[in-house]
Amino acid sequence: MIQMTDSPRTRLYDELLLESRRCMAAYVLFNQAVADHLGLHPTDVQCLSLLTAEPEPLTVRQIADMTGLTTGSATRLVDRLQRGGYVVREPDEQDRRRVLVAPVPDRVARVAAVWDDLFPAWQALLDGHTEDELKVITRHMREAHDLSHAQMRHLRSRPKPD
Repeated sequence: MIQMTDSPRTRLYDELLLESRRCMAAYVLFNQAVADHLGLHPTDVQCLSLLTAEPEPLTVRQIADMTGLTTGSATRLVDRLQRGGYVVREPDEQDRRRVLVAPVPDRVARVAAVWDDLFPAWQALLDGHTEDELKVITRHMREAHDLSHAQMRHLRSRPKPD
């Protein structure tokens, strides 16, 4: 099978790759701006986002797995968040040897207030899409999330380049 190098699909892939790179870079910079606004580290903001998206508190090991950090780095992240009053460590009722990390609702509300302020612009962006388009975007985001975690595991399993 002969593949044309300038087919419409190839051009779309190229455009999507470029826009994906721009979007990811913009999100990293946006996350930095949110963190700066709150006086937090960008990783702390993302950890709070992940913690509040989960139905139950997490262990430091689970936070490490979700963020791709080592358990030592995840422990230091939780220490920072605990000093800031954003999380508490509490014993696991099911297994008293484990400690769970739970967000502090009143303190996390400070972060949520920033998102609430920014949400109308994101809502307007989404309002420009049909329900079917929103389903495609949601599916893509879910699949991109899973792929990102698989790619992180892959990168961590390989030796670092010189």
